[in-house]
Amino acid sequence: MCQWAAVSVTARPRCVCGAALTAPPCRGLLPGKAGTDWWAGQRGGAISALGYINSTLPSQRPVKGKPELAADVPRDRHLTPGANLSAAWEEVTEPRTCERRLGERKEEKTHVQTERSADCPGNKARSSREGYRESSAIHIPAGYQISNLQQPPEITAQPKSYTAFPVDDITLACNASGNPPPMFRWVRNGMQFDPTTDPRTSMADNSGAFTVVSNEQAEQYQATYRCYASNELGTAVSNEVRLIIESNPILPKEKKVQMKVEEGHSVVLNCNPPFSTVPPHIHWMDKKLKHIELSERLTTGLDGSLYFANVIANDSRSDYTCNAHYIGARTILPMEAISMTVNPSGEGCSEQVLQKEEQGYQVGENASHSLDSEALPEIVRGVPSGEGETTGSESPAVATDAPCVGVAVAEEANAVVRNRQPKLMRPSEDRSSHLALRGKSLVLECIPEGLPTPSVQWVRKDGTLSASRTTKENHGRWLSFDNISENDDGEYECLATNSLGTATHSFTVSVEAAPHWTKQPESQMYAPGETVRLHCEANGIPTPNISWSINGNAISGIDQDNRRRVHGGTLILKDVEFSDTAVYQCQASNKHGTILVNTYIHVIKLPPQILTNDDVIYKVTEGQTAVLKCNTFGSPRPRLTWESLSWDSVLSNPRTSLLTSGVLQINNTAMEDGGLYTCSVVNSNLSITAQLQVFNRSVIVPLPEFLRVRSGESANITCDARIDPQLKIEQRQWRKARQKLIESSDNNYRFEGASLIIKDVQSADEGKYTCEVMTSLDMANATVSIIVVDRPDPPKNLQVIKHQDNSLTLRWSPGHHHNSPILAFIVEIEEQRYGEGNWVEEKRLGESDPTAPSELHEIPAAAPTGSPEDVRSDPAEPDTLVITWKEMDRQSFNGPGFKYKVMWKRQADKGAHWHHAEVDKPPFLVKEAGTYTPFMVKVQAVNDIGAGPALPEVTAHSGEDVPQAAPSKVHVERLESPDGLSSSVRVKWAPVPPETVRGRLLGYKIHLRWLGAQGNGVGHMKRGKRERREREREREQESRVLEVSGPKDEEVLRDLRLYSHYTLNITAFNSKGEGPHSDPHSFTTPEGKPGPPASLTFTSPNETSLTLHWTPPAQVNGVLIGYLLQYQEIDQSNEYNLLEETIPDAMVSDYTLWHLNPQSSYRFYLRGRTAAGEGTANIKEFATLLDGVAPTVITTAVGDTYVNLSWVPEDRHRNVEFHFQYQRFNGGPANISRKVNSTESFHRIEYLKAGTQYNLTVIFSNRTHWATGFKTDGPSLHEVQEGFATQGWFIGLISAIVLLLLILLILCFIKRSKGGKYSVKDKEEGQVDSEARPMKDDTFGEYSDNEEKRTPSQPSLCVESKLGSDDSLAEYGDSVDIQFNEDGSFIGQYSGHRDGPGPGGPDSSGATSPVNPSAIGPPGMVLPNSITGN
Repeated sequence: MCQWAAVSVTARPRCVCGAALTAPPCRGLLPGKAGTDWWAGQRGGAISALGYINSTLPSQRPVKGKPELAADVPRDRHLTPGANLSAAWEEVTEPRTCERRLGERKEEKTHVQTERSADCPGNKARSSREGYRESSAIHIPAGYQISNLQQPPEITAQPKSYTAFPVDDITLACNASGNPPPMFRWVRNGMQFDPTTDPRTSMADNSGAFTVVSNEQAEQYQATYRCYASNELGTAVSNEVRLIIESNPILPKEKKVQMKVEEGHSVVLNCNPPFSTVPPHIHWMDKKLKHIELSERLTTGLDGSLYFANVIANDSRSDYTCNAHYIGARTILPMEAISMTVNPSGEGCSEQVLQKEEQGYQVGENASHSLDSEALPEIVRGVPSGEGETTGSESPAVATDAPCVGVAVAEEANAVVRNRQPKLMRPSEDRSSHLALRGKSLVLECIPEGLPTPSVQWVRKDGTLSASRTTKENHGRWLSFDNISENDDGEYECLATNSLGTATHSFTVSVEAAPHWTKQPESQMYAPGETVRLHCEANGIPTPNISWSINGNAISGIDQDNRRRVHGGTLILKDVEFSDTAVYQCQASNKHGTILVNTYIHVIKLPPQILTNDDVIYKVTEGQTAVLKCNTFGSPRPRLTWESLSWDSVLSNPRTSLLTSGVLQINNTAMEDGGLYTCSVVNSNLSITAQLQVFNRSVIVPLPEFLRVRSGESANITCDARIDPQLKIEQRQWRKARQKLIESSDNNYRFEGASLIIKDVQSADEGKYTCEVMTSLDMANATVSIIVVDRPDPPKNLQVIKHQDNSLTLRWSPGHHHNSPILAFIVEIEEQRYGEGNWVEEKRLGESDPTAPSELHEIPAAAPTGSPEDVRSDPAEPDTLVITWKEMDRQSFNGPGFKYKVMWKRQADKGAHWHHAEVDKPPFLVKEAGTYTPFMVKVQAVNDIGAGPALPEVTAHSGEDVPQAAPSKVHVERLESPDGLSSSVRVKWAPVPPETVRGRLLGYKIHLRWLGAQGNGVGHMKRGKRERREREREREQESRVLEVSGPKDEEVLRDLRLYSHYTLNITAFNSKGEGPHSDPHSFTTPEGKPGPPASLTFTSPNETSLTLHWTPPAQVNGVLIGYLLQYQEIDQSNEYNLLEETIPDAMVSDYTLWHLNPQSSYRFYLRGRTAAGEGTANIKEFATLLDGVAPTVITTAVGDTYVNLSWVPEDRHRNVEFHFQYQRFNGGPANISRKVNSTESFHRIEYLKAGTQYNLTVIFSNRTHWATGFKTDGPSLHEVQEGFATQGWFIGLISAIVLLLLILLILCFIKRSKGGKYSVKDKEEGQVDSEARPMKDDTFGEYSDNEEKRTPSQPSLCVESKLGSDDSLAEYGDSVDIQFNEDGSFIGQYSGHRDGPGPGGPDSSGATSPVNPSAIGPPGMVLPNSITGN
């Protein structure tokens, strides 16, 4: 037995386990009617509207078998009064367990703490599970190959409890998986039930679910049900469900109620709908079906009643109707309407009071206690007065035939409505207890009455009221917990307040829990001989009891097996056998419910298999650990052995070990460990081989131990590594103090190849840097320390120890050197007497901050000791002289009143006096100085004491102006060009007079412009506007300016265009700019050799001839007089001599060579010729084209309804056309594709049938050239053998014939409407064969008039169809090469005319040649006449 610790109660006592029951009350729910014995020697009190018991308990022990602790019934907010009391009794009247009272509970002025005894069942269960390990289950890996694996049944769809009505179809689900497929059976109320024997039920296929069709006798199916799914490996059990069948609710007969109420009193209108296990939703409405408007004064309760805290005159109405909505039954029942009349306070009640007193009724003080409860109607019930209150106006509302509810005594009959302090109508007691299940909802209700209308406030007495877990509803009268948890267990209070006082009620909320799983066993497979442990844990309040079953049979009812042991929630099965394969059920239950889980044990034997791939190559570097895998699977576990040619016994090597997983591990590998290894399964022929490759270890080139870097400079660390030649560096990583360095804009790290560059090194960058070089197999690292050398700290203790007239003696102490010895000290002086007091300092790398200034020391003034330097004149505007110099150091001022004395005079005025002026700083300007006039200037330093030393004068000039004259006598001399590809000329001119330069002459500029070529070159065609614009742009680009420095009078111009017009002019320039241009001088350049022809292409009329096509040179450089063609045969061993052909006509653009070797390639040199000679050659190689053939190597790629065909065109083969023919393998019509060009390389055949075998042939020259077969992807389609009349081809044929006849009739009608007008020309050409009609020479793909007119040889369309032509476009020309896109669209072009071969010859490949893809120009291009060579 559980022993409970003592309970200390300092406030309101509670009924707890083992606590003494004394005078304070404990409330409970009575399982029977009022007055049933609950406590020995005590009769209960009266039952309230919701079945609560108000009783005072004596100090006695409870009778055995009666509840020790009771609580209020958990109820829905719409629960009908008195509903399902028996079910509630079962939930709340069982004693609480040890688990319920664990922990601490804080209450207002109450502290309860209990302890669990060591022999409590929960403690024993936990202690017994300690030390167990998990079972060794079998998990079939993904690579293991097994077919038709058996599996015990598993429930996949559980049946559910619910309430049904006769009009509903009843369905209970039950689905399960397993192999073999499981069989299903049902148990109803503990007895076997076969739904198939009931004519009103129907079973689902491959499932245990059944459906009962709605019928009048549905009540017979009310019961508890459980489904069982079984196959040869075991039986799975579903949850037990309860099916409740209810009749449709019927509206009860009620008397019409009329009542009168005095204004200001409280009233309750009750609603008593028919009982249902699913409580109805209550709606108060009027006769217009509008909801009664609710407020704080007028609210509904959880019992469905309508509560008036106080009535007003507007509450008078005759249609207060309670509507009960039964959702499951799809029914709404309106109760009898209640009529209520509100009389003003004290009016019309005196006479009725006297009548009631004569009849024996007490009205006024404590009237509710003297009335017989059976005389009160159920619809209206008054609220009793509070304890100790005797005011007549607060008497309850009483309904008789037509009473005046809430009457007052006679002397107060005419009183006005009086205010009242709050009192609670619900609940009526001072304290109540509520039991709720975790995860469910709970509503606490507090409905007050009073005048003015009280407001309600909710608080938690033992803590803070959670705003996230609670909500206030019904105008604050309800406190709702939607998902209650153990944290909500505690004390709550509602406070109803108005201006006269406060009424309170305390709620004790106890939270318990139905069982829920915290650990469920898993279904697993096991090898024979293993020990299986199934763990099953559940929590709940009270603590659930756990039981085990096998295939639905309780273990206690099965023959005990010494290998099987149940310990609490753990089932242990040792040395399992095949007969132990079964489905095991774990069930947890307490007074709030039961949960069940199925798990199976499948003892199975599986053949061994090696899952690791054969011939795997493992790569390691020296010193690493090699792991050679040999993963196997089987039941029982396979045993493995390893062998190697390098070792007599692999495991004899002390560095090798065999792991239980089958892995061969070789530690600290060496080069001799490499080789072939074999893994075998013992007692089988299964084995695999593995190859181990050992590479050299990666090593980093040693880095310096320390790297000294100056602060602010950059540090560069290079990390080179030596790795195995067969490996490569995958990644190079840098770290500082084990932290990874990342290159970004936020730091000063930069990575360049193998180097780390640290920019602007500071003291924070000092530390150890590690370089990591990673290959695909290993990693090497090395560390270097960076020492930052920073400038020293400032000297300390600066002081002046001696000073004389012009000298001072200083003393100081050096500061910290920061990793670098101090080399020198810098002394800075600040002058404060003469000037603003700037520091004189020298900035050098490595300086410290200055020390604090020393005390002030004064030195007497003197004349300046220096003179200004770098006296000169700066460029300026004309008529202005700008004198400037370098300012002196302030240390040289030596006294106050420092100035610069500037002196100047004209150089031409030898005996003139010096002009002078004193200024503070440079520059100094002299106006009206003339243009570029020479002056003598000097600058001297002066102060109030005297003048400094004077420097010799210097020569300076006033401002310049642009030159006034242009060069003259410009002429050009032509120079010889050694290569004949460019031209040079010498330009000469007469220099400008010096007096016109007006400044220092910097040189001359030659402005050269190209005007174009002489004559028209070749072509002699007028240029269009666009070409003229291009020429103008070219002229602008050819314009240039050449600068000649100094006083020169000639210059050589090079790289000029040959055979061109030029013009030039020359200007002189100084620092101010250029002077006027000389007169333009035009000249021409001589004729030269032409450039190479702009293009050179080929066509091959046949196998022994080639036609060359070219365009004239872009740079003719003269008058083109013809071309020189040289060619030679190319052989792999040598090259033959050049053959020459001279083409004297410059207008020719193609040339044909005959009698060439079809087996050889040729190199061609084509040059243009002018009078100056032969130009640069355009060199190309080409060979004649061979007769083309259709492809024979074709690759097929099939899909569901198509096949892609691809091939590689043959080099040097002419384009040809062919067809693809395809036909189903089992017969059917043959289909022929469109003409396909051999250069297309790809063709798709679509609209095939999925999963069908086809024959494919290539038709070339009207014969089969190549054949193969293929099968489309996807499932094959099986044709249904039917009559030909329903076949698609027959229907299509009939449709086509009908459509064709309709078209012929329309055409016949159109021809008849023309009146039979025919030309004589039709008769003359009647006998001409349509296939022999030529095309017009100047047309492209157009038919002549003969094609448009009917001849006598062609029958009328009214008799039979017109004769069509099978000619293709290729038959209208002797050498037409046509190409099509993949969709069949035309992309080719004609390469000749009907009446004679064009540039490509009769069989030229033209643009479709794979060797020469640009051989033919665009359509419509007119080529000049050809010249044919021998």
